[in-house]
Amino acid sequence: MSQIHPTALISPSAQIDETAVIGPYCIVGDEVSIGPHTVLHRHVVVTKLTRIGAHNQFYQFASIGEDPQDLKYAGERTWLEIGDHNTIREACSLHRGTAQDSELTKIGNHNLLMVNTHVAHDCVIGDNNVLANNVGVAGHVTIGSHTIIGGNSGIHQFCTVDDYSLVGGASLILKDVAAFTMVSGNPAKAHGLNIEGMRRKDWSKETIDVLRQAYRTVFRSGLTTAKALEVLQGELLSQEPKVQLLIDSLQKSRRGVVR
Repeated sequence: MSQIHPTALISPSAQIDETAVIGPYCIVGDEVSIGPHTVLHRHVVVTKLTRIGAHNQFYQFASIGEDPQDLKYAGERTWLEIGDHNTIREACSLHRGTAQDSELTKIGNHNLLMVNTHVAHDCVIGDNNVLANNVGVAGHVTIGSHTIIGGNSGIHQFCTVDDYSLVGGASLILKDVAAFTMVSGNPAKAHGLNIEGMRRKDWSKETIDVLRQAYRTVFRSGLTTAKALEVLQGELLSQEPKVQLLIDSLQKSRRGVVR
């Protein structure tokens, strides 16, 4: 049987894997599922309508699957999904989606959400991200994979932070952050490529050099976005397939990218 502390309160409709651990004074509400080897350490609240995968760690005072902070919310059945191997530290708050969007807030795998991170309704977060202390992610935000969001940063609703990017501490994100870029400030501005992140992933010098050229084409050449895309697609993509991620960032952006 699952290891459930006698002080924990568990809804009869919750489904808890037999290898999961529910610590002291935790609350697990209606229609919550918790997968194998996931641990709620102590004083964790999972309100309702939440699906949690395997090998996750939740620390004290985390509020998981609470109603969205949206004035349009009127009690609809909406969901929060959390994948596998995530670490959710103290006092994080992760809210469910709204009927006005996809009815779902979704967090992928292998993410670290540090103390007091807030993820609002209808956000989609990919894999292998680090959100540092006190990061605030507003509603309808998309965060890709392999990003780092510095502490005390805020991301405006409907923004996208794309793959392999880095947001410096205490930054305000009002536009989309393109793949690979390093941004910071209030409001944020682009300051180059996330070179250190690339080196930590053992990307080759040749790959990094092509991405440097792609960055200069988009952000430093003075070309319009349309002309810069022509260069990326016509000259650089054939040299390095990862350039496609930057192309995708520019093509799908509706708010414009941080420059």
